[in-house]
Amino acid sequence: MLKSFKTEINPSKEQIVKINKTIGTCRYIYNFYLAHNKELYDKGEKFMSGKSFSVWLNNEYIPNNPDKLWIKEVSSKSVKKSIEDGCTAFTRFFKHQSAYPNYKKKDKSDVKMYFVKNNPKDCACERHRINIPTLGWVKLKEKGYIPTTKDGWKIKCGTVSKKAGKYFVSVLVEIPDTNIANNSNEGIGIDLGLKDLAIVSNGKTYKNINKSGKVKKLEKQLRREQRSLSRKYGNSQKGEPTQRANVQKQKLKVQKLHHKLDNIRTDYINKTIAEIVKTKPSYITIEDLNVSGMMRNRHLSKAVAAQKFYEFRNKLKVKCDDNGIELRIVDRWYPSSKLCHCCGSIKKDLKLSDRIYKCSCGYVEDRDFNASLNLRDAITYEVA
Repeated sequence: MLKSFKTEINPSKEQIVKINKTIGTCRYIYNFYLAHNKELYDKGEKFMSGKSFSVWLNNEYIPNNPDKLWIKEVSSKSVKKSIEDGCTAFTRFFKHQSAYPNYKKKDKSDVKMYFVKNNPKDCACERHRINIPTLGWVKLKEKGYIPTTKDGWKIKCGTVSKKAGKYFVSVLVEIPDTNIANNSNEGIGIDLGLKDLAIVSNGKTYKNINKSGKVKKLEKQLRREQRSLSRKYGNSQKGEPTQRANVQKQKLKVQKLHHKLDNIRTDYINKTIAEIVKTKPSYITIEDLNVSGMMRNRHLSKAVAAQKFYEFRNKLKVKCDDNGIELRIVDRWYPSSKLCHCCGSIKKDLKLSDRIYKCSCGYVEDRDFNASLNLRDAITYEVA
């Protein structure tokens, strides 16, 4: 069984230089792979796969271009991984699973330094540090979070990433399979929404963290810093003297606020899922929300993005698998909100503004709680 662990690291100045150089090279190789295949397509030539491009790059392109020898100065595994990512992006595009791959921009794209365990001494982890190939021993800010190799845990591979001026390491650890006892409690239904994050059929309601004072204060501060950054860009376009270092400082302030807000929302989702799973239900039922369709509504897109429905579903799936809980997915057209839990009739004229469900049979209940009960008792579903 494989499990990932991600934590912040505290690299030295020399290690920071190596990380930034490797990430920059990976970004360049990824963009070069996209541009090279586009050039081949314009000429009417055959598409070059990732493996063929790697051979051509090492045997023909770099030897014939001495000014590109700096590509060889970074980890070859990271370079190959960036080529594989580009090939995967093209494959998804050809299968109509995603749009045409875009170029990765500096400080805007999530480019990572990939490493893999080549020999027994690589990827060794202790309580306070981890040994990363080409970097050596790197200090961990959160001590004891990643399982140590002395206890028999094996690290298969990992990545080093940079976000908002901070550096993180993510490793894939092979852990032994655990026998999970069958849960005998009844199942629950979860209705996700914008007013509240999750309404559970057992009566528990998890509020919307984006309506809290702390998040609103940070969002107000973020708007202020974004206006300041926009003014600095505007002054430079007008020809007024604006130092590039000041723009970078302001950009880092905005990135840190985005990162802080993202951490608050992710932490709330983690705690919510952990509390739900601790009740040990036999199954959990959620609705297959059309998040991409909801994002097209310009009045709700910001609120939908802040709720992180997709991340909630993915993390709930992982947590259910770890605890032997069946996760059921109900079709998005299932009328969970319009269906009366008492008599089973469907109220077709139910509006979004009707927060209390009132049925002709006399049943009166909160709209979202009624939906969670219907999800719990749904007969047609798919197991995630």
